[in-house]
Amino acid sequence: MPGITFRAVSKRFGNSGTLALQDVTFEVPQGSTCMLVGRSGAGKTTLLRMVNRLIEPTSGTILVSGRSVLDEDPIELRRHIGYVIQQVGLFPHMNVAENIRVTAEVAGGWSRSKLDARVDELLHLVGLPPAEYRRRFPRELSGGQQQRVGLARALMTDPAILLMDEPFGALDAITRGQMQDELLRIQRDVKKTVLFVTHDIEEALKLGNLVAVMHHGKLLQLGAPADLLTRPTDQTVARLVGSDDVLRELRFLTASCAEDASYTGAPQDAGPLPRCAPDATLLDAMLSLFRTRAPALVLEAADGLPARHVTLESIISTLQKGAP
Repeated sequence: MPGITFRAVSKRFGNSGTLALQDVTFEVPQGSTCMLVGRSGAGKTTLLRMVNRLIEPTSGTILVSGRSVLDEDPIELRRHIGYVIQQVGLFPHMNVAENIRVTAEVAGGWSRSKLDARVDELLHLVGLPPAEYRRRFPRELSGGQQQRVGLARALMTDPAILLMDEPFGALDAITRGQMQDELLRIQRDVKKTVLFVTHDIEEALKLGNLVAVMHHGKLLQLGAPADLLTRPTDQTVARLVGSDDVLRELRFLTASCAEDASYTGAPQDAGPLPRCAPDATLLDAMLSLFRTRAPALVLEAADGLPARHVTLESIISTLQKGAP
């Protein structure tokens, strides 16, 4: 079942105002991370805020776990959808534990022991030792630590859907990279359906299972990062994702994208070929070939499946596909 479905969603602000979204249709599979990218004014945040009814669509349908959001009470709907924004929005007069558990307290039905146990569990999850951070106040935290607390608060009631609107945009480059790595780690554990707005295409390629490219309120392309880099639908998508940026392709395309179906094998005296994980980057695969001087790498596969290979020639061929 799709986690989030958009069907012909449009939004016009005012009776004759700007058409912010036009017939947007796509699905975000349950448990996946979909990145919304595009220039300012593309409609990314408008689309995101329609999921929890902070903005109402002019037309079209939005489904969360198969149910139309317009059929749900907005307050009840938001209790089951986590929301993380750039400004974090921690309450300055509350300590970390109080900030995290506030959503569950509003929802009701939680005992104090259950609240405390859940807070400690989430602090561990976001990399903040409870004994050290539980009683700190927001002013005593760095920007990255505040974002971790904001993420923990969004996960407090274990929502199936997580909406993230430029959550790392105000952080410095090093902290931002750390938070991206932390989100990847957390998502491997909790497997939420995540809709994430960003202006940073590298962030989108790093974090997303899917990337939705928005332009002037329209969806131009939806696909995996490798699809956008190797098969952009038009020049607008190609320029935005940098499909002609060789270094970006090396960093974000995986070894499985460069399988050499024509490889016939090494001489018998060459010895066993080095192995490579299918999700290793092309850069890692290329460096392994240079380091070992092997004619090919064996892509690791489940037992019983035929061996597949990556060669320097197949990597170069993949990089040369280029934009349309």
